[in-house]
Parts: sequence; C-alpha cells; structure tokens
Amino acid sequence: MGLDLKKSVTRVRAGSEIMTEQKLPYYVGISRETAGAKRISMNRVVIPPGATAKPHYHKDFETAIYLLEGRVETRYGEGLKESLLTEAGDFLFIPPGVPHQPVNLSDTEPAIAIVSRNDPNEQENVVMYKSE
Repeated sequence: MGLDLKKSVTRVRAGSEIMTEQKLPYYVGISRETAGAKRISMNRVVIPPGATAKPHYHKDFETAIYLLEGRVETRYGEGLKESLLTEAGDFLFIPPGVPHQPVNLSDTEPAIAIVSRNDPNEQENVVMYKSE
C-alpha cells in the first residue's frame, strides 16, 4: 500500500456562530462541508451563563466532548433522570441514541467545549427528545 499523496491537509477557521437545533451557539470546525470529512466532525460549542440545551440525542453517532471552560451538569438517560458533572479539563463520552441535556452551572460565565462526533454532518442527525 502506497501513500495517497493527492490528498490534502485542510485548515478550518471557525466562522460566525450558528444556532443549533439544541438551541446552543456553535462554531463549526471540521465537517463534510468545511473540510470534506467523511466520518468525523469537530466543533466548538458555547453554553451561555445559566443556559441549557434542549434535550436531544444523536441518532446512530457517538459524541466525545472536552470541556475547556466552566462546569456543566449533563442530564441523561430515560427521562433525563441521571446526572453527571464535568469541569474544565474533563472528557465526556455519550453513546449513540442516549438522550442528554447539558446545563451550564454558572450564572456569570459561559461554558465552552470542543465536541466531536463520528458524523461529518454536525446537525443532520440531531433528534429532539421529550423527557415527559
């Protein structure tokens, strides 16, 4: 097997924020659209002070999160009855199909994270979840 020297390395500078289906500000980084990715996406998400995402899950795709700043409570599972606290420097893994809802525990500072999925389309497989 030889190297495929025709492939290129791509740099992406996140542009302006977009609002996600989950109602969180997102800065798109690596995706099918921005870098030609086939099986991965990586983005920066900001949870404003005191804010929470709408409950949701990612159909058929794993999610890995690295919290850069802040403290976040992630409610998850059936009825969002389980809970886990993450702080800056923590990694979080969410399996496919697991309902979850991140909550920024600070009323004054944003929580900022890098989110990666084995899905190159950052919003196509988001499914809203009703916990009641």
